[in-house]
Amino acid sequence: MLNGRVALVTGGSRGIGAAIARRLAAEGADVAITYARAGEKAREVVREIEAAGGRGLAVPAEATDATALAEAVERTVSTLGGLDILVNNAGIAPYGPIEDFTLEEVDRTLAVHARASFLLAQAAVRHMGDGGRIISIGSSLVERVTSPGWTLYSMSKSALIGFTKGLARDLGPRGITVNLVHPGSTDTDMNPADGPDAEEERSYTALGRYCDPDDIAATVAHLAGPGARNITGTSVTVDAGTTA
Repeated sequence: MLNGRVALVTGGSRGIGAAIARRLAAEGADVAITYARAGEKAREVVREIEAAGGRGLAVPAEATDATALAEAVERTVSTLGGLDILVNNAGIAPYGPIEDFTLEEVDRTLAVHARASFLLAQAAVRHMGDGGRIISIGSSLVERVTSPGWTLYSMSKSALIGFTKGLARDLGPRGITVNLVHPGSTDTDMNPADGPDAEEERSYTALGRYCDPDDIAATVAHLAGPGARNITGTSVTVDAGTTA
């Protein structure tokens, strides 16, 4: 259980992020979430957390804005009384041939997935003590790229592997664990299980099905809890067997 713990989940207004926020709250944590544009959806997640008896906070923070990210950490600490768990979840899904991407798109993708995770961790660890948790959301496309068009996305998510391993070494002496969760095809607005590519994506899996956001949230909740105190510097893949 996570009673008395405070978590910050980036990109927590919908999809996997919202599921993680709800699950951490159900385990007893107070939860802050960031959002870029979906303010009403973020506030709805907070209302659900509060209705279940927890404390919630929605903070506007674009993942490319370094100042906004630092302020999100500070608002979490000042409003909820600390910070024990950071979940780097905010993401985008650029897709297409390599020659079609602009420099702006490349820079934005790397900023959202890699730079933001680094800056958030940098701000968060100033407030974390023994038992702190940093968990990032990667992608099974880091381990197996199943079709063309995902080079930029896969490259940006791959950066989180080195980030996780290096930071685990940096923070291990302080009792803080750092881990990475790689979701496979997951039923969200970004990639619905009834979308045009869904049957092809199912065919890549060993189980023949999409993941649910709650599947990813359950793994994050375990890594955030006391039972995962000796798990650090590693990646956990939740992908229905896409990389089997």
